[in-house]
Amino acid sequence: MLAAMQAIRGHAEENIRFIRDTMERAASFTAVPGVGGMAMGATALAAAALASRQPTADRWLGIWLAEAVVAIAIGTIAMGRKARRTRSDLFSGPARRFLLTLTAPLGAGAILTLVLARSGLTAILPGVWLLLYGTAVVSAGATSVRPVLAMGGCFMLLGAAALASPSGWGDAYLGAGFGGVQIGFGAVIARRHGG
Repeated sequence: MLAAMQAIRGHAEENIRFIRDTMERAASFTAVPGVGGMAMGATALAAAALASRQPTADRWLGIWLAEAVVAIAIGTIAMGRKARRTRSDLFSGPARRFLLTLTAPLGAGAILTLVLARSGLTAILPGVWLLLYGTAVVSAGATSVRPVLAMGGCFMLLGAAALASPSGWGDAYLGAGFGGVQIGFGAVIARRHGG
């Protein structure tokens, strides 16, 4: 009788462990690409160096918009590769929540970029971009691994600092955020969360 009860208890504990693991996987999006984030950071450092040498605001903006397209492409490809490797579903509930919470602030940033550039206020774009990207990452980080949430907070702090600093420091802030922060947290995510 005692052996039967221990067998039942062991089976129950195993079922509880399985349910807990399944719920944790369903609750968070783990296909955030650390290596892809590092690659995005490297291209941002190059963009910061190149943009800082541009003679006009339009050319400066062109460099950063091209960098945004490159970063989106790198992130999308890297996320797809990591999802395949980890057998994560990019169309699951957590993935959809991650992408939804990420895209709303990014969409707001795109609209503000058009409005501010049209108004000749490109000098405040670095702070706006960092702040809104940070907001997007914090929002998405609520459904992902912990380093994503912390990374978003760093971007928000850099954005606030950029808005309070002289406009000539914009590329340095963009390089520090989209380059340095992205590389640093990308390394953490790659090491702790499988690439």
